[in-house]
Amino acid sequence: MTRFRASAGFTERWQHFDFSVDEGVATITLARPEKLGALTFDVYADLRDLLTELPHRSDARVVVITGTGRGFCSGGDVVEIIGALQSMGSRDLLEFTRMTGSVVRALRECPLPVIAAVNGIAAGAGAVIALAADIRLLARSARFAFLFTKVGLAGADMGSAYLLPRVIGFGRASELLLLGDTVEAGRALEIGLATAVVDDEALPETALTMARRLSDGPALAYSATKVLLTRELDMGLPGSLELDAMTQALLMGSHDHAEFQRAWTEGRAPRWEGR
Repeated sequence: MTRFRASAGFTERWQHFDFSVDEGVATITLARPEKLGALTFDVYADLRDLLTELPHRSDARVVVITGTGRGFCSGGDVVEIIGALQSMGSRDLLEFTRMTGSVVRALRECPLPVIAAVNGIAAGAGAVIALAADIRLLARSARFAFLFTKVGLAGADMGSAYLLPRVIGFGRASELLLLGDTVEAGRALEIGLATAVVDDEALPETALTMARRLSDGPALAYSATKVLLTRELDMGLPGSLELDAMTQALLMGSHDHAEFQRAWTEGRAPRWEGR
């Protein structure tokens, strides 16, 4: 654990999804398979809080988010969220929408690489959670649906209008957010929304292999890369070049960079320590 964390301990048990850490791989498994992983107020809040805790842990180097059964995440539960919103005033509604956005912000600002292993439908908020990951691995049965307009809401929800054009381009993002049509796994791969598509039964092992590769690699370099990718989205070239230069100068003095040179000289694989 980092010495710069406050005295409050880490949350040992999460009630609204499954969470485990094994050999550097933190796995979040969205529950409620009978509702295709539909989100509740509590799930949103727990996701926000867990993602805020993760960077302070010393046992996690990469995060995998996946679902159970036929659904990765079908978005907000129609009864427990959408129905409840009808009786809320504007103050509570704004608190809710800010909370949902905080999940996406935490995913993007978390310095650990995040893999979304999409095992079925990823709709509404579920699609945006997968979108906010760094790598999206899809089962062949997986599909996306940014269906906000189909329920009478703006397609720009939880940062989707910011992230999606940067992933697949403005034109395709406009199509998906306006129409809310379902995107099958094959098309998701074609337009750059998926990193890879694999057979359903191969998804867990494929995600674990990718996670292990990241967990065993130079964690400090991966973290810096993700942070710079996020920060430089809205920067001009001169500012980006300066941020790159300062980051590289710092990493050139790191243990891992020196370890690379030693390993190369000795003809062996580097032993990365993430420092």
